[in-house]
Amino acid sequence: MSVDSLREILKGVHSGAVEVEAALAMLRDLPYEELGFAKLDHHRALRQGVPEVVFCLGKTTEQVVAIVEKLAARNRRVMATRASPEVFAAVKDAFPSAKYYQPARIIAVETGEGPPAPGEDEPYVLVVSAGTSDMPVAEEAAVTAELLGSRVERLYDVGVAGLHRLLDHRQVLFEARVNVVVAGMEGALASVVGGLVANPVIAVPTSVGYGASFEGLAALLTMLNSCAPGVAVVNIDNGFGAGYLAHIINKLSDKG
Repeated sequence: MSVDSLREILKGVHSGAVEVEAALAMLRDLPYEELGFAKLDHHRALRQGVPEVVFCLGKTTEQVVAIVEKLAARNRRVMATRASPEVFAAVKDAFPSAKYYQPARIIAVETGEGPPAPGEDEPYVLVVSAGTSDMPVAEEAAVTAELLGSRVERLYDVGVAGLHRLLDHRQVLFEARVNVVVAGMEGALASVVGGLVANPVIAVPTSVGYGASFEGLAALLTMLNSCAPGVAVVNIDNGFGAGYLAHIINKLSDKG
C-alpha cells in the first residue's frame, strides 16, 4: 500500500464515504500478509516509498506468480528481478500486460496509471559499463532506476582498455547527478570515473573475467580500495541495489 492509497482511505473515512469497518478490512494485512512460504511486506511502500520487489532466484514459478498476484492487488507497479523467460511466461499468463526486460531479467507488472515519465530536462542517473559483457548487470541497474521513476542515461563499453571512448563522453559524466559504474575484470573503471567527476559514484563489480578475477572478487576488492573519493560499492553483480540507491540519491537531491 502506497502513501497515496492510504491517504485516500483516511480521506474516505473522514468524509464518511468509507465505513470504518471497510477501512479496517483494507488495512488488516498492512503490516504483512502470511502466505505460508512468504510474508509479504505490504508496509514497505509506506516506510521506504517503494513496494517490496520480488527476487525470483530460488523461488518456484508458482511462488513467484502467487507473490506477484498479492502485491499487484495493492500496488500500481510490481517488479520482479532475476526472472527467467519461463517465469515471465507464467507471470504474463496471469497479467497479460506484464513486460520483460530481457537483458536486465526484470519483470514489470502495471496495474494502474503510474507517475509521469521524467522529462528530458530532469536530473539523471548515468549507468556506465566497462564492457559489453557487463551489460546484463548494467541493464539491471538502469531498468531498476527507470522503473522507480528516475531519468536514466546509458554509456556502455567504455572500459580502461580504451579510455578515449570514455573521455569522448566527459560532458554526460559531468552532468549526471549520480554515476553507476559497472565493471568486471580488475574493476578499475570506477576509480577512473571517480577521479573525473564531482557527483557520487556507485561501483558495481561483476563476475565477468578470467580465472584470477575470482568471479568478481578482484573487481570488488579494487573498488573497495579505490583512492578516488566519492565512490561507494555494492555487492558483486548487484545491479538492482545500485539502481535503487542511485534513484534514492537522484530523488532526495530534489528535496534540497
